[in-house]
Amino acid sequence: MPRPSISLFLPAWNEEEYLERAVSRASKVLSRLSDDWELIIVDDASTDRTPVIADALAEKHRQVRVVHHEKNLKLGGAIKSGLGASTKDIVVYSDTDLPFDLDELERALHLMEYLEADMICAFRFDRTSEGLKRIVYSFVYNALIRNLFDVQLKDINFSFKVMHRRVLESIELKSEGSFIDAELVVKAIRRGFRVFQMGVDYFPRTRGESTLASPHVIVKMMRELAGLYAETKAPGEPVRPVRLPPTVKPFRRKAAAGQ
Repeated sequence: MPRPSISLFLPAWNEEEYLERAVSRASKVLSRLSDDWELIIVDDASTDRTPVIADALAEKHRQVRVVHHEKNLKLGGAIKSGLGASTKDIVVYSDTDLPFDLDELERALHLMEYLEADMICAFRFDRTSEGLKRIVYSFVYNALIRNLFDVQLKDINFSFKVMHRRVLESIELKSEGSFIDAELVVKAIRRGFRVFQMGVDYFPRTRGESTLASPHVIVKMMRELAGLYAETKAPGEPVRPVRLPPTVKPFRRKAAAGQ
């Protein structure tokens, strides 16, 4: 039975407390799901021991590669570097603190095949542990995305996305900040790709620091949101499905005998 080739990348800024755990866990899951996989660490100019730890992990594991940024490019830059460095047919993105159980990747791959999907986006079943402020921010932001772009996803910025390479080859991402998650999904849908969602249990960060709800990050997200809205409303851009390039084959499991 053929299994998909998988690239998983981890944006990492000052993640010395989580990085070894993430690579260990990801290696076990990927080895079980694929015979051809790679794990990419994107060190976004970290100021702690993240670069040293990342290089040591790459020395230890042949499937692990590291991309180092000379200056901090924020989440958007880290995600674009991770997508650009990925070489396999299925590309997966996760935060380094692993806010979901990586075993859920198996279910995402199954849904991708069963639904003939181009992208699977996860949403969190329960976010109450994040606190009221983050919940309100998220509710307002997701409502904006749904209403402005007609994208009916519950949790567009959650860092568990699984996509076929053909999606990445057909869109150009411009966002530099945390709006890049929404840009990725909006542009994929506008290009005619099939995007579905699935729910997962959420495990909030217990170490390190999240900057997603900082005023500076929110202002930048709103500016990039306005830019994408103007771009999508501009006349002359056709919205149509993209045909699969002949060099890229979708993952299909062979039916069992008699089926």
